[in-house]
Amino acid sequence: MKPILRNILAIIAGLFIGSVVNMGIILISGNFITPPAGVDMTTEEGLKVGMHLLEPKHFIFPFLAHAIGTFVGAYIAARISTKKVLFAMIIGAIFLSGGIYMVAILPSPIWFTLVDLLGAYLPVAYFAGKIAE
Repeated sequence: MKPILRNILAIIAGLFIGSVVNMGIILISGNFITPPAGVDMTTEEGLKVGMHLLEPKHFIFPFLAHAIGTFVGAYIAARISTKKVLFAMIIGAIFLSGGIYMVAILPSPIWFTLVDLLGAYLPVAYFAGKIAE
C-alpha cells in the first residue's frame, strides 16, 4: 500500500475507533457512577442545567473516556501509519480540539478543564505513539 493511502487510512481508523471507544465509555459510565437526581446527563442542555450538582466522582468517566479514546485512536493510527509518533500526535491534536470545543459549549469546573485538556490528549497520544514504535 502506498504510504499516503496508508497514512490517510491511519487517520480515519484512529479517529473512528477512538471515537467509538470514547462514546462507549461515556455510555456505560452511568452504570458505575449514578448521576445526581434530576440531572439529565444524556443531553447538552441537561448537563448545563445540572453541572453545578456534579461532584468530582462524576468527572472520572469523562476523563477516562477522553484519555482512553485518545490512546486507542492514537495507537491504531500509529500502528498503521509510516510515522508512528507523528500520526499519534495528529490524532491527539484532533481529539484535543474536540475537547476544547466541548469546554467552550459545556463549561465545566476549572480543575476538570485543566486536568482534561492538559492530561487526556497530547501526553496520552505521545505515549501511544511511543508504544507503537
